[in-house]
Amino acid sequence: MKICHVITRMIVGGAQENTLLSARGAVEAGHDVTLVTGPSPGPEGELLKKVSCPGLKIVECPWLVREISPIKDFKAYRFLKKLFREEHCDVVHTHSSKAGVLGRFAGKAAGVPLVVHTIHGLAFHRYEKPWKNFLYILSERAAARCGKRIYAVAQAMIDQSLAAGIGKPEMYKVVYSGMELEPFLTSRPDPELRKKLGIPEHAFVFATLARLFPLKGYEDFIPLAMELAKERPDVHCLIIGNGILTEEIRQTIARENLTDRFSFAGLVPPGEVYRYLALSNALVHFSLREGLPRAAVQALASGKPVIAYALDGTPEVVIPGKTGWLLDPSNLTEAGKVMRDAVDHPQKTAELGKAGRELVASRFGWKRMSETLLKDYAEWLPEEH
Repeated sequence: MKICHVITRMIVGGAQENTLLSARGAVEAGHDVTLVTGPSPGPEGELLKKVSCPGLKIVECPWLVREISPIKDFKAYRFLKKLFREEHCDVVHTHSSKAGVLGRFAGKAAGVPLVVHTIHGLAFHRYEKPWKNFLYILSERAAARCGKRIYAVAQAMIDQSLAAGIGKPEMYKVVYSGMELEPFLTSRPDPELRKKLGIPEHAFVFATLARLFPLKGYEDFIPLAMELAKERPDVHCLIIGNGILTEEIRQTIARENLTDRFSFAGLVPPGEVYRYLALSNALVHFSLREGLPRAAVQALASGKPVIAYALDGTPEVVIPGKTGWLLDPSNLTEAGKVMRDAVDHPQKTAELGKAGRELVASRFGWKRMSETLLKDYAEWLPEEH
Protein backbone atom coordinates (compact mmCIF):
# COMPACT_ATOMS: atom_id res chain seq x y z
CA MET A 1 0.00 0.00 0.00
CA LYS A 2 0.98 3.63 -0.51
CA ILE A 3 0.23 5.23 2.84
CA CYS A 4 0.46 8.90 3.78
CA HIS A 5 0.31 10.00 7.41
CA VAL A 6 -0.48 13.68 8.01
CA ILE A 7 0.02 15.55 11.29
CA THR A 8 0.08 19.27 12.08
CA ARG A 9 3.52 19.28 13.71
CA MET A 10 6.12 16.77 14.87
CA ILE A 11 7.01 18.12 18.29
CA VAL A 12 8.15 15.80 21.09
CA GLY A 13 4.75 14.58 22.23
CA GLY A 14 2.50 11.56 22.55
CA ALA A 15 0.47 11.98 19.36
CA GLN A 16 3.67 12.54 17.38
CA GLU A 17 5.38 9.43 18.79
CA ASN A 18 2.25 7.42 18.02
CA THR A 19 2.23 8.70 14.43
CA LEU A 20 5.92 7.99 13.88
CA LEU A 21 5.61 4.43 15.24
CA SER A 22 2.52 3.81 13.08
CA ALA A 23 4.53 4.91 10.04
CA ARG A 24 7.56 2.87 11.11
CA GLY A 25 5.46 -0.28 11.43
CA ALA A 26 4.10 0.19 7.92
CA VAL A 27 7.60 0.80 6.51
CA GLU A 28 8.95 -2.33 8.18
CA ALA A 29 6.01 -4.31 6.79
CA GLY A 30 7.13 -3.32 3.27
CA HIS A 31 4.69 -0.51 2.46
CA ASP A 32 5.49 2.81 0.76
CA VAL A 33 5.01 5.41 3.50
CA THR A 34 5.15 9.21 3.54
CA LEU A 35 4.79 11.49 6.56
CA VAL A 36 3.56 15.05 5.98
CA THR A 37 4.00 17.60 8.75
CA GLY A 38 3.99 21.33 9.24
CA PRO A 39 6.93 23.27 10.74
CA SER A 40 7.69 22.21 14.32
CA PRO A 41 9.80 24.89 16.06
CA GLY A 42 9.36 25.82 19.72
CA PRO A 43 10.23 24.72 23.27
CA GLU A 44 8.56 21.31 22.84
CA GLY A 45 11.41 20.16 20.60
CA GLU A 46 11.40 18.55 17.16
CA LEU A 47 10.84 14.79 17.29
CA LEU A 48 12.28 14.09 13.85
CA LYS A 49 15.63 15.52 14.98
CA LYS A 50 15.72 13.07 17.89
CA VAL A 51 14.30 9.89 16.35
CA SER A 52 14.93 8.52 12.86
CA CYS A 53 12.92 6.08 10.76
CA PRO A 54 14.88 4.70 7.79
CA GLY A 55 12.74 4.30 4.68
CA LEU A 56 10.14 6.86 5.74
CA LYS A 57 9.72 9.80 3.34
CA ILE A 58 9.27 13.14 5.13
CA VAL A 59 7.46 16.06 3.48
CA GLU A 60 7.10 19.43 5.21
CA CYS A 61 4.11 21.60 4.32
CA PRO A 62 5.01 25.20 5.28
CA TRP A 63 1.36 26.26 5.50
CA LEU A 64 0.22 23.51 7.87
CA VAL A 65 0.11 25.35 11.21
CA ARG A 66 -1.72 24.84 14.48
CA GLU A 67 -3.36 28.29 14.62
CA ILE A 68 -6.50 29.06 12.63
CA SER A 69 -5.33 30.95 9.53
CA PRO A 70 -7.74 30.96 6.55
CA ILE A 71 -5.08 31.80 3.96
CA LYS A 72 -2.52 29.29 5.22
CA ASP A 73 -5.23 26.67 5.78
CA PHE A 74 -6.41 26.97 2.18
CA LYS A 75 -2.84 26.73 0.90
CA ALA A 76 -2.23 23.66 3.09
CA TYR A 77 -5.40 22.05 1.74
CA ARG A 78 -4.28 22.62 -1.87
CA PHE A 79 -0.77 21.35 -1.08
CA LEU A 80 -2.16 18.13 0.44
CA LYS A 81 -4.67 17.51 -2.35
CA LYS A 82 -1.95 17.89 -4.99
CA LEU A 83 0.43 15.61 -3.08
CA PHE A 84 -2.19 12.87 -2.60
CA ARG A 85 -2.98 12.89 -6.32
CA GLU A 86 0.64 12.87 -7.42
CA GLU A 87 1.54 10.05 -5.02
CA HIS A 88 -1.55 7.99 -5.93
CA CYS A 89 -2.08 7.27 -2.24
CA ASP A 90 -4.11 4.22 -1.28
CA VAL A 91 -4.48 5.38 2.33
CA VAL A 92 -4.38 8.83 3.91
CA HIS A 93 -4.18 8.64 7.71
CA THR A 94 -4.57 11.98 9.51
CA HIS A 95 -3.66 12.91 13.08
CA SER A 96 -4.38 15.97 15.28
CA SER A 97 -7.20 18.46 14.79
CA LYS A 98 -5.96 20.83 12.08
CA ALA A 99 -4.30 18.15 9.94
CA GLY A 100 -7.30 15.92 10.61
CA VAL A 101 -9.75 18.38 9.12
CA LEU A 102 -7.67 19.66 6.19
CA GLY A 103 -6.20 16.23 5.42
CA ARG A 104 -9.56 14.50 5.27
CA PHE A 105 -11.08 17.18 3.03
CA ALA A 106 -8.04 17.00 0.75
CA GLY A 107 -8.08 13.21 0.75
CA LYS A 108 -11.69 13.06 -0.38
CA ALA A 109 -11.14 15.75 -3.03
CA ALA A 110 -8.11 13.87 -4.37
CA GLY A 111 -10.09 10.64 -4.67
CA VAL A 112 -8.01 8.69 -2.15
CA PRO A 113 -9.61 5.23 -1.76
CA LEU A 114 -9.31 5.12 2.05
CA VAL A 115 -9.18 8.17 4.31
CA VAL A 116 -8.87 7.52 8.05
CA HIS A 117 -8.20 9.60 11.15
CA THR A 118 -6.90 9.03 14.68
CA ILE A 119 -8.25 10.98 17.65
CA HIS A 120 -5.39 11.48 20.11
CA GLY A 121 -7.33 14.10 22.06
CA LEU A 122 -10.32 16.25 21.18
CA ALA A 123 -9.96 19.94 20.36
CA PHE A 124 -13.28 20.69 22.07
CA HIS A 125 -13.42 20.27 25.83
CA ARG A 126 -14.94 21.78 28.97
CA TYR A 127 -12.07 24.24 29.46
CA GLU A 128 -12.32 25.79 25.98
CA LYS A 129 -14.33 28.87 24.99
CA PRO A 130 -17.91 27.95 23.88
CA TRP A 131 -17.57 29.60 20.47
CA LYS A 132 -14.37 27.70 19.77
CA ASN A 133 -15.97 24.41 20.83
CA PHE A 134 -18.86 25.17 18.43
CA LEU A 135 -16.46 25.69 15.52
CA TYR A 136 -14.37 22.63 16.39
CA ILE A 137 -17.44 20.38 16.56
CA LEU A 138 -18.82 21.68 13.24
CA SER A 139 -15.42 21.10 11.60
CA GLU A 140 -15.14 17.58 12.99
CA ARG A 141 -18.65 16.69 11.86
CA ALA A 142 -17.85 17.82 8.32
CA ALA A 143 -14.45 16.10 8.27
CA ALA A 144 -15.93 12.82 9.52
CA ARG A 145 -18.05 12.65 6.35
CA CYS A 146 -14.84 12.69 4.27
CA GLY A 147 -13.44 9.44 5.68
CA LYS A 148 -14.39 5.85 6.33
CA ARG A 149 -12.68 5.10 9.65
CA ILE A 150 -11.95 6.98 12.86
CA TYR A 151 -9.54 5.42 15.32
CA ALA A 152 -9.35 6.58 18.93
CA VAL A 153 -6.69 6.00 21.57
CA ALA A 154 -9.43 5.50 24.19
CA GLN A 155 -13.10 4.56 24.28
CA ALA A 156 -13.81 7.86 26.04
CA MET A 157 -12.84 9.72 22.86
CA ILE A 158 -15.41 7.74 20.88
CA ASP A 159 -18.16 8.35 23.43
CA GLN A 160 -17.49 12.10 23.50
CA SER A 161 -17.36 12.33 19.69
CA LEU A 162 -20.62 10.48 19.19
CA ALA A 163 -22.29 12.60 21.89
CA ALA A 164 -21.26 15.67 19.85
CA GLY A 165 -22.79 14.21 16.69
CA ILE A 166 -19.49 13.42 15.00
CA GLY A 167 -19.61 10.42 12.67
CA LYS A 168 -21.50 7.15 13.10
CA PRO A 169 -20.78 4.35 15.62
CA GLU A 170 -19.70 1.89 12.91
CA MET A 171 -16.91 4.25 11.80
CA TYR A 172 -15.06 4.02 15.11
CA LYS A 173 -12.46 1.64 16.47
CA VAL A 174 -10.28 1.81 19.60
CA VAL A 175 -6.59 1.37 18.80
CA TYR A 176 -4.51 1.95 21.91
CA SER A 177 -1.50 4.18 21.43
CA GLY A 178 1.51 1.96 20.87
CA MET A 179 4.89 2.56 22.49
CA GLU A 180 8.34 1.04 22.73
CA LEU A 181 7.66 -0.52 26.12
CA GLU A 182 10.70 -2.75 26.60
CA PRO A 183 13.01 -0.05 28.04
CA PHE A 184 10.31 0.89 30.56
CA LEU A 185 9.46 -2.69 31.50
CA THR A 186 13.10 -3.47 32.28
CA SER A 187 14.16 -0.09 33.68
CA ARG A 188 16.21 0.27 36.85
CA PRO A 189 17.27 3.43 38.74
CA ASP A 190 20.58 4.90 37.59
CA PRO A 191 22.54 6.19 40.64
CA GLU A 192 24.63 8.53 38.47
CA LEU A 193 21.57 10.13 36.88
CA ARG A 194 20.00 10.52 40.32
CA LYS A 195 23.14 12.27 41.53
CA LYS A 196 23.29 14.49 38.43
CA LEU A 197 19.71 15.64 39.02
CA GLY A 198 20.36 16.30 42.69
CA ILE A 199 17.83 13.77 43.97
CA PRO A 200 18.66 12.48 47.50
CA GLU A 201 19.27 8.75 47.60
CA HIS A 202 16.38 7.84 49.92
CA ALA A 203 13.86 10.48 48.85
CA PHE A 204 10.29 9.66 47.86
CA VAL A 205 10.08 11.07 44.33
CA PHE A 206 6.95 12.36 42.63
CA ALA A 207 7.51 12.74 38.90
CA THR A 208 5.58 14.67 36.27
CA LEU A 209 5.92 13.97 32.56
CA ALA A 210 4.20 16.62 30.46
CA ARG A 211 4.89 19.77 28.51
CA LEU A 212 5.07 22.79 30.79
CA PHE A 213 2.04 24.44 29.25
CA PRO A 214 -1.39 25.54 30.51
CA LEU A 215 -3.92 22.73 31.15
CA LYS A 216 -1.12 20.19 31.60
CA GLY A 217 -1.68 20.10 35.36
CA TYR A 218 1.15 22.23 36.74
CA GLU A 219 -1.29 24.85 38.02
CA ASP A 220 -2.46 22.25 40.55
CA PHE A 221 0.67 20.16 40.99
CA ILE A 222 3.17 22.89 41.89
CA PRO A 223 1.24 24.37 44.87
CA LEU A 224 0.55 20.88 46.24
CA ALA A 225 4.11 19.73 45.73
CA MET A 226 5.51 22.81 47.49
CA GLU A 227 3.13 22.35 50.41
CA LEU A 228 4.14 18.70 50.73
CA ALA A 229 7.84 19.50 50.43
CA LYS A 230 7.57 21.92 53.34
CA GLU A 231 5.89 19.26 55.47
CA ARG A 232 7.98 16.24 54.50
CA PRO A 233 11.78 16.43 54.23
CA ASP A 234 11.80 13.07 52.42
CA VAL A 235 9.73 14.28 49.44
CA HIS A 236 11.37 15.35 46.18
CA CYS A 237 9.81 16.28 42.82
CA LEU A 238 11.16 15.51 39.36
CA ILE A 239 9.70 17.54 36.48
CA ILE A 240 10.28 15.96 33.07
CA GLY A 241 9.49 18.28 30.17
CA ASN A 242 9.87 21.83 28.92
CA GLY A 243 7.59 24.65 27.85
CA ILE A 244 6.50 28.24 28.24
CA LEU A 245 5.75 27.85 31.98
CA THR A 246 9.25 26.67 32.92
CA GLU A 247 10.69 29.95 34.17
CA GLU A 248 7.49 30.95 35.94
CA ILE A 249 7.46 27.63 37.82
CA ARG A 250 11.16 27.90 38.70
CA GLN A 251 10.61 31.40 40.11
CA THR A 252 7.58 30.30 42.12
CA ILE A 253 9.58 27.50 43.71
CA ALA A 254 12.56 29.79 44.36
CA ARG A 255 10.38 32.33 46.19
CA GLU A 256 9.53 29.61 48.70
CA ASN A 257 13.19 28.57 49.07
CA LEU A 258 12.39 25.10 47.76
CA THR A 259 14.72 25.00 44.76
CA ASP A 260 16.70 22.06 46.16
CA ARG A 261 13.49 20.00 46.49
CA PHE A 262 12.69 20.09 42.77
CA SER A 263 14.70 18.73 39.85
CA PHE A 264 14.06 19.88 36.28
CA ALA A 265 15.05 17.29 33.69
CA GLY A 266 14.13 19.57 30.78
CA LEU A 267 13.21 18.22 27.35
CA VAL A 268 14.21 14.55 27.44
CA PRO A 269 14.53 12.57 24.16
CA PRO A 270 11.77 9.92 23.92
CA GLY A 271 14.35 7.13 24.04
CA GLU A 272 15.66 8.38 27.39
CA VAL A 273 12.39 8.95 29.29
CA TYR A 274 12.51 5.51 30.94
CA ARG A 275 15.75 6.43 32.74
CA TYR A 276 14.05 9.37 34.45
CA LEU A 277 10.81 7.61 35.36
CA ALA A 278 12.88 4.83 36.95
CA LEU A 279 14.04 7.35 39.58
CA SER A 280 10.48 8.07 40.74
CA ASN A 281 8.09 6.39 43.15
CA ALA A 282 4.88 7.66 41.53
CA LEU A 283 3.75 9.81 38.62
CA VAL A 284 1.42 12.75 39.19
CA HIS A 285 -0.59 13.63 36.08
CA PHE A 286 -3.13 16.41 36.63
CA SER A 287 -3.60 17.28 32.96
CA LEU A 288 -7.06 18.64 32.23
CA ARG A 289 -7.13 17.62 28.59
CA GLU A 290 -6.06 14.18 27.37
CA GLY A 291 -6.86 11.35 25.03
CA LEU A 292 -5.25 8.49 26.84
CA PRO A 293 -2.14 9.88 28.59
CA ARG A 294 1.02 8.33 27.23
CA ALA A 295 2.84 9.46 30.37
CA ALA A 296 0.56 7.31 32.51
CA VAL A 297 1.19 4.23 30.38
CA GLN A 298 4.95 4.77 30.43
CA ALA A 299 4.96 5.26 34.20
CA LEU A 300 2.93 2.11 34.74
CA ALA A 301 5.25 0.19 32.39
CA SER A 302 8.08 1.40 34.63
CA GLY A 303 6.29 -0.03 37.66
CA LYS A 304 5.24 3.39 39.00
CA PRO A 305 1.61 4.01 40.01
CA VAL A 306 -0.22 7.08 38.76
CA ILE A 307 -2.14 9.81 40.56
CA ALA A 308 -4.40 11.46 37.99
CA TYR A 309 -7.67 13.18 37.30
CA ALA A 310 -10.54 11.00 36.11
CA LEU A 311 -10.76 12.60 32.66
CA ASP A 312 -11.12 11.25 29.13
CA GLY A 313 -9.22 7.97 28.63
CA THR A 314 -7.24 8.07 31.88
CA PRO A 315 -9.61 5.69 33.78
CA GLU A 316 -8.89 3.02 31.16
CA VAL A 317 -5.39 2.56 32.59
CA VAL A 318 -5.39 4.25 36.00
CA ILE A 319 -7.65 1.95 38.00
CA PRO A 320 -8.33 2.97 41.62
CA GLY A 321 -6.88 0.52 44.11
CA LYS A 322 -5.19 -1.46 41.33
CA THR A 323 -2.79 0.75 39.35
CA GLY A 324 -3.11 4.13 41.05
CA TRP A 325 -5.48 6.83 42.26
CA LEU A 326 -8.19 8.71 40.33
CA LEU A 327 -9.42 12.11 41.50
CA ASP A 328 -12.11 14.61 40.63
CA PRO A 329 -10.51 17.41 38.58
CA SER A 330 -8.97 20.20 40.66
CA ASN A 331 -10.00 18.66 43.99
CA LEU A 332 -6.76 19.79 45.61
CA THR A 333 -7.74 18.67 49.11
CA GLU A 334 -8.23 15.10 47.97
CA ALA A 335 -5.15 15.25 45.74
CA GLY A 336 -2.98 16.33 48.67
CA LYS A 337 -4.40 13.54 50.80
CA VAL A 338 -3.63 10.94 48.12
CA MET A 339 -0.06 12.19 47.66
CA ARG A 340 0.53 11.96 51.41
CA ASP A 341 -0.97 8.47 51.42
CA ALA A 342 1.47 7.40 48.68
CA VAL A 343 4.41 8.64 50.76
CA ASP A 344 3.13 7.12 54.01
CA HIS A 345 2.53 3.67 52.49
CA PRO A 346 5.48 2.99 50.17
CA GLN A 347 4.83 -0.76 50.01
CA LYS A 348 1.26 -0.24 48.82
CA THR A 349 2.53 2.33 46.33
CA ALA A 350 5.05 -0.16 44.93
CA GLU A 351 2.39 -2.89 44.67
CA LEU A 352 0.13 -0.63 42.63
CA GLY A 353 3.02 0.08 40.29
CA LYS A 354 3.73 -3.61 39.83
CA ALA A 355 0.10 -4.29 38.91
CA GLY A 356 0.19 -1.39 36.48
CA ARG A 357 3.23 -2.83 34.73
CA GLU A 358 1.38 -6.10 34.18
CA LEU A 359 -1.69 -4.30 32.82
CA VAL A 360 0.02 -2.20 30.16
CA ALA A 361 2.60 -4.77 29.05
CA SER A 362 0.02 -6.72 27.05
CA ARG A 363 -1.94 -3.78 25.59
CA PHE A 364 0.38 -0.98 24.51
CA GLY A 365 3.19 -2.44 22.43
CA TRP A 366 3.74 -0.40 19.27
CA LYS A 367 3.92 -3.39 16.94
CA ARG A 368 0.49 -4.50 18.05
CA MET A 369 -0.85 -1.02 17.23
CA SER A 370 0.79 -1.00 13.81
CA GLU A 371 -0.42 -4.49 12.90
CA THR A 372 -3.96 -3.57 13.94
CA LEU A 373 -3.94 -0.49 11.72
CA LEU A 374 -2.49 -2.28 8.68
CA LYS A 375 -5.03 -5.08 8.97
CA ASP A 376 -7.84 -2.56 9.23
CA TYR A 377 -6.58 -0.62 6.19
CA ALA A 378 -6.59 -3.82 4.13
CA GLU A 379 -10.12 -4.71 5.23
CA TRP A 380 -11.54 -1.27 4.40
CA LEU A 381 -9.76 -0.59 1.12
CA PRO A 382 -11.98 -1.14 -1.95
CA GLU A 383 -11.38 -4.55 -3.55
CA GLU A 384 -9.67 -3.10 -6.65
CA HIS A 385 -6.89 -1.89 -4.36
